[in-house]
Amino acid sequence: MTNALSTLLQTRDWLMADGATGTNLFNMGLMSGDAPEMWNIEETAKIIALYKGAADAGSDIFLTNSFGANASRLKLHGAEGRVMELNKAAAELGREVADAADRAIVVAGSVGPTGEIMAPMGSLTHEIAVEMFHEQAEGLKAGGADVLWVETISAAEEFAAAAEAFALAEMPWCGTMSFDTAGRTMMGLTSADMVKKVEKLASQPLAFGANCGVGASDLLRTILGFVDAETSLPLIAKGNAGIPKYHDGHIHYDGTPALMADYAVLARDCGATIIGGCCGTTPEHLRAMREALETRPKGTRPTLDAITTALGDFSSASDGTDGAGPEASPRRGRRRRA
Repeated sequence: MTNALSTLLQTRDWLMADGATGTNLFNMGLMSGDAPEMWNIEETAKIIALYKGAADAGSDIFLTNSFGANASRLKLHGAEGRVMELNKAAAELGREVADAADRAIVVAGSVGPTGEIMAPMGSLTHEIAVEMFHEQAEGLKAGGADVLWVETISAAEEFAAAAEAFALAEMPWCGTMSFDTAGRTMMGLTSADMVKKVEKLASQPLAFGANCGVGASDLLRTILGFVDAETSLPLIAKGNAGIPKYHDGHIHYDGTPALMADYAVLARDCGATIIGGCCGTTPEHLRAMREALETRPKGTRPTLDAITTALGDFSSASDGTDGAGPEASPRRGRRRRA
């Protein structure tokens, strides 16, 4: 099936995704504890500005403001009955920005985790998870999203439920997991584990990969893990802009545009096809990333030492693919331009 994203993937060696949603909305005045998705109705000009900021900075793909727009998360704000409305609005605003651009831009409907633990460890059953993801998928589809994009997932079971829901909605999709616990997801999956899980899905993604996590160095080590597992699918890298630090009552990410430019090129050289940023990544970072991707020639696969020299230390000595446990100490490297 041909769609906007698969067409771009067939014609380009790399694509640039967007940056942060939450960070940029907080910079626009969103208060901690508020549901960002409400702004799809209440602050439409700011959501359009969010999307346009990514598009103007050179993103080929931007994600909608719908990460937490599932019934479970919206229930915390008394809005569980507004799933269709909020997701549809998120995609409609994205469609408006993409259609006004002078080049092809993909509107990706962001779908985050439910916030609940899957059975048998928790109470969330597969059937209920599929139902929640399907409801969100239908809203994003109705609003005009080109592709669905599940992100920041920790459990393979939740990833599989999203894939099943997207098939019910008859929508193409991508997916990323967050490897934030010594190179593993919170539920213990390594990069090699994820490749095996993705290969078994009945509904295959257009691309898959990693987002968020600890820092850019760790994320690129995960990308190398995907490559070593010999996947045939395009890979996604969406790393944070450095490391979060608490300063003057706010969380700031220490990654400069120069560091994120280095990260983008290294991500491409590691084997990623879709390259973007996650927490802390602003349009300024994206512009530097785009320029680097366009002007720096493709290089050979970077070594782990080359990654840590450019981007800083890994948070753990192992990513789990070598059989080492999560208690291993960090690999040391020289950090610059943080």
